[in-house]
Amino acid sequence: MPVVALHPEYSAPAADAEDKFHGNRLLYVGWQQHLLFCSPICLPLPPSMPFGAFVSDVLPGLYGSHPDFAGVDWSRVEWTESGRPFKPDADKSLADNGLVHKSLLQFRTPGLTGIGGSGFCGPPTAH
Repeated sequence: MPVVALHPEYSAPAADAEDKFHGNRLLYVGWQQHLLFCSPICLPLPPSMPFGAFVSDVLPGLYGSHPDFAGVDWSRVEWTESGRPFKPDADKSLADNGLVHKSLLQFRTPGLTGIGGSGFCGPPTAH
């Protein structure tokens, strides 16, 4: 979302521009339906990192403590990038998968809906 200054003469460089992260890009990552993690996590990652390494080496450090994580079937995971369906190629880099500075990457794990089903967002029930 763009921000508009109240004073037209105000200008300042963005403090979180990509060039401030020593060759890394910020990537926001969220696990849908898992309320133990209340919001996406922001990570500075090299754009050259293979997507498969991101899944195997980075995600366990973020989400491995959750009881559902061991049960994730990565072949069934549904990904979105900035709200759009996303089909990553594990062998390609984050950059080659189209992930840019401040992309929002979210994943949904069918059949896993958080501790005690707390992340389930089904139809309302009649009382």
